Amino acid sequence: MSSSRKAKAVDKWKFKKWYVVYAPPYFGNKEIGVTPADDPQKLLGRVIETTLYDITGDFNQIHVILRFQIIKVEGENAYTRFKGHEWARDYLRSLVRRKTSKIEGIFFVRTKDGYRVKTSCVAFTVTRAKTSQKHAIRKIMQQVIEKKAQELNFKDFVQECVLGKIGSEIYNLAKKIMPLRKCDIWKSEVLEVPPEALQREIEEITAVQEAMASAAGSGSSSSSASSSPTSSSSSSGS
Repeated sequence: MSSSRKAKAVDKWKFKKWYVVYAPPYFGNKEIGVTPADDPQKLLGRVIETTLYDITGDFNQIHVILRFQIIKVEGENAYTRFKGHEWARDYLRSLVRRKTSKIEGIFFVRTKDGYRVKTSCVAFTVTRAKTSQKHAIRKIMQQVIEKKAQELNFKDFVQECVLGKIGSEIYNLAKKIMPLRKCDIWKSEVLEVPPEALQREIEEITAVQEAMASAAGSGSSSSSASSSPTSSSSSSGS
């Protein structure tokens, strides 16, 4: 019975192929891993996790976990859109100190181009905060995040969330209320994608592929052209 199950498991994997997964263009179109499937259509909607370190090469960002969802498969390549991010739980716990406060806020915003995003912001104080100070800092979090969402399209908004630009802006305002050790958006999740936006993201991926293929083609053409005179002069010399 067990050997029969093993045979079935082997057969199942025998028909699977490995697909290379790429981050979206606004995250550098970087290769972020591989995933198996026996049918490329089964990859659509699959969520892949990686770290910001794998994209930027900055070891200080290894605690930032990124989630990307596959929206297009072509050949043995799978292409994604941003689904959300969060800090590793052990890193988040390491920031907690005695006799200090951890101030959190969760905000639901809609970007300039219609994406609905849930953002979770956190601030760590140097000393224990009063209730009024916590309230004032949460208010700043809300104002900055909502303002940024209204001003920015989805791609720019998530980049500023993940890379800490929005967190830095909140920090600079909130530290006037009381001294802070750290403030940032530690988690985000895309809740709603406008109907036309998914097709637009796929078209952008296709455009990047075509540009890369064109660049590779022109590179090989110029290489061939530069080698031609050498071969012709060799022939005439002989």
